[in-house]
Amino acid sequence: MQGHGFNDTALRFGVDRPAGFGAVEDVCNDAGMSEAFSLDVWSDVICPFCYLGSRQLHAALGEFAHRDEVVVRHRAFELDPRSSTTFDLSLDELVARKYSMPVERAHALHQRMEDQALALGMTWSLATARPTNTMDAHRVIALGSSQGLGDETVERLFRAYFCEGELVSDHETLERLAGEVGVSAVDELWRSDAYADRVRLDERAAQDLGISGVPTLLVDGKFMVVGARGAEQILSVLERAWARRAA
Repeated sequence: MQGHGFNDTALRFGVDRPAGFGAVEDVCNDAGMSEAFSLDVWSDVICPFCYLGSRQLHAALGEFAHRDEVVVRHRAFELDPRSSTTFDLSLDELVARKYSMPVERAHALHQRMEDQALALGMTWSLATARPTNTMDAHRVIALGSSQGLGDETVERLFRAYFCEGELVSDHETLERLAGEVGVSAVDELWRSDAYADRVRLDERAAQDLGISGVPTLLVDGKFMVVGARGAEQILSVLERAWARRAA
């Protein structure tokens, strides 16, 4: 699975089925997707392109004439399932090491992303971001989704990581953040492996669909957009998928 990478913006547009895999619909059904006009979103809460893409998606849905017919499902994708929960290095230093680039180059790339976020109404602070393992964050998102609060949970965790310097693997932090948007019984997650199977199922579905980078949007089980492509292009895909269904 790709990490923080700066190349996670490739586009696979209008895909009916990935080469070498079974029908998209079969994979979707295995992952618990329904016959609704679905928008399945694979992302990670520490992925900058995912937060940018989330805001772009929100804008696109605001312009989509059939917004009330869309069922958004948040799907788990860990950038690095083997990641530690804490690091001694800054995000700039970690990215520089991962991609064999000068720290100054990593900092400049992060500044560019902060500028993109600002254009979407967000004030990021990547200098204080705390990279971490996100397995438990995804479990919290799954719990929030089961309570009808998936959108709110994802947004709160994004903001906590990118804007507030929160450690989104810390259990007490996750309980507090999720509680702020109304998610209940988060503390019970730590007494078992509840929702871990949901996370793994989402990740297996991504693998079966050939998804190796995020964000990835699967629209109505037929059209796939990879990367933060912009609100206009996302809206175009939504409209194309709706027209295909109505035909």
